[in-house]
Parts: sequence; structure tokens; C-alpha cells
Amino acid sequence: MQKNREQQEQKWISGIKLFGSKKDADQLVRSYYDEIYIFVFRQINDAEKALDLTQDIFISMLQSISAYKKQMASFRTWLYRIATNKVIDYRKKYVPIAVDIDEIEVIEHYDFVETWMQGELLKKIEKFVCKYQVLIQQIFRLHIYGDYTFAEISQIVEISEATVKTKYYRLMKDIRKEFADEYREFIK
Repeated sequence: MQKNREQQEQKWISGIKLFGSKKDADQLVRSYYDEIYIFVFRQINDAEKALDLTQDIFISMLQSISAYKKQMASFRTWLYRIATNKVIDYRKKYVPIAVDIDEIEVIEHYDFVETWMQGELLKKIEKFVCKYQVLIQQIFRLHIYGDYTFAEISQIVEISEATVKTKYYRLMKDIRKEFADEYREFIK
């Protein structure tokens, strides 16, 4: 089944490269749209901005598809490389906006405190991770938000699996060290 998907993708890609086929471009985008949207949404947690960023990812993909070479990486790997870089660029520019207190839904105290603390922790971790090299951010985001295995990440970022694991676990050690005193119960 995976082989059939890859063959179909290559037909669409060829149609786009050779003839500028809008139909093939549409099919290629549709086949990955939901997956990429979910990947983006998990990282920025804003549906509208995730839609915009997903659209930007596919525009970039279509603009640069002539550079795609299947010998270098699978199309999915290449697309996730574009998506990861776009998310990193977005996060560099991202400035949180204030939310009107009337727009916040009231929930039970215990749930609110736990949710708030986890949300605050995630914001702090995101800010902390943004200080690292782009490669380390990519590894972190692909593993945490994209649910990729270390082997898959290794293909995407084009370094050995052992190096991916080393960089990921070193970052996790730094995160635990940085936030352990403040939020000990949430960092395992």
C-alpha cells in the first residue's frame, strides 16, 4: 500500500513538474493536507494560524517542487522538512496576543489549575527550545508534535539516528534541569 502511494505521488509530482498540472497539484496537496495541518496545529495551538501556516507550507512546496529529487528523500520526508522549517520561522516571529477574559471558558478549579500550569509549562518549554539550534528544534518538534520515530527524523534531517537521539536526549536533560524545580510533577 505504501508503495502504491509513493507511485501515485511520483505521478502527481511528474505531472506538476512537466506540465504544471493543477489537478495533480491539488491531489498532492489533498493527500497530505490534514496530516500537515495537525502537525502545525499541535505546535502553535491556534486553528486559524495553523490553517494559514499550512497553506504557506503547501505554497512553498509547490514553488520548490522542481528541486525535489526522490533519490534524496521520500516526498513525505521532504514535505515535513519544509513544514518544520516554516514552523520554526513562525515561532521566531510569534508574539502571543492577550485574550479577553470574557472569552475564557470557566472550568472546575482543579482542572483549571492543572491545565493552566501545563499550558504555562509548555509555553516556557517552547521559549526555552527556541534558543537552541534549528536542527535541535526540528528534532524536538518532529518527535514531540509529529510523533516521528528517531529513525524517521534521521531521514528528514539527514543525520545519523544515533546523533538524533543524542541531540534529543541532551535537550530533554536540559529541559528537565531548567524546569524541574518549578514544575516537578509535570516533567517526567
